[in-house]
Formats: sequence, structure tokens, C-alpha cells
Amino acid sequence: MTGDLTIGDDGRARCFWGGSSPEYAAYHDDEWGKPVRGDDALFERLTLEAFQSGLSWITILRKRPAFRAAFDDFVIAKVAAYTEADAERLMADAGIVRNRMKVDAALHNARVADDLAPGELTELLWSFAPAKRHRPSSRNDIPAVTPESTAMAKTLKKRGFKFVGPTTAYALMQATGMVDDHLLGCWVPVMG
Repeated sequence: MTGDLTIGDDGRARCFWGGSSPEYAAYHDDEWGKPVRGDDALFERLTLEAFQSGLSWITILRKRPAFRAAFDDFVIAKVAAYTEADAERLMADAGIVRNRMKVDAALHNARVADDLAPGELTELLWSFAPAKRHRPSSRNDIPAVTPESTAMAKTLKKRGFKFVGPTTAYALMQATGMVDDHLLGCWVPVMG
């Protein structure tokens, strides 16, 4: 460990959390902080961030294949059509996080997202992306909440979304490349 960077077996410097497991290393290197667009893809990230609330992200990463299978790959129109029987099916699925409030919120949010015009969810979420900034130099420089994530959460709630607070909104922003919180010195290239 060098400060807030960790050096992997491959010699690459990663953010402090990015080398603690093979799943974290792959997620750090290949996904986290890379721009994600598309309503279904963003709905997936929004849903998984809500399911992560109160849990370790590694739990969600390890269960993500089961989540994708259980939620029809997070195709908004499919999830929006789920019934109470689907909610019960999800609650019985040991492969996912079985929290009734989170399951209900995911189904509710799919219905809200399904009522939006195609591309509107993507446009809405990305409208909160802050101006590009320098990478943080330490983990202490990474916020948990920002004015933009607070505004995103407030707007999503006004639109009818549930289980999306400012911290969850900021985690979504980090995960989908709306902000680049890879640390200074991390090998992952800065996105243009």
C-alpha cells in the first residue's frame, strides 16, 4: 500500500479499495468511473446502488449475475410490468438481497422510469454531472455527498423515485462516470 493507492500483483496502482479482491479489481479497472448511458443500464446501476445501501458493495458485485437474472437484465419495461407474484418470487430468491422495501422500491422505480420518454432517464441523471474536476489526491478528498447528488436525489424523489438519497445518488455518479473519483496516481486512464 502506497498512501491511498494499492499496488496489485500486476504492478498497477489502484485506488485503495480496488485491490482488495479479484471482483473489486475487475470492477475498479473495467467499470467504475466509466461513462454509462442508456436508460436500462442506468436503471440497473440505480437499482443496485439502492440495494447496496447499508451493505458492502462486494456483496452486490457477487450477487449481480443473480440480480440480472432475477430482474430480466433490468429492462425497464419488463420490470415495470412485474406483479405482486414477481415481488414474492424476488423475495424468495436467495441469489439476491431479499429486502422487501428495496424490492418494492425497485419495482416502483421501474414503473416511474417506464413512464418517462425514451432517453429521458439518461438525460435527467446526466444533467446533474458536475463540471470536470481534478482527480482527488487522497480518499479524504472524496465526498460522500455533493450539492449535485443532493439535487439529483431531490429531483428523483419529486419525480416519484424511491430509495434514492444523496449518498446513493453520489455513488451512482461515481459508478457511471458522471464524476471521476479515481485517485491521482491510479492507473485507470482519465476519461476524456
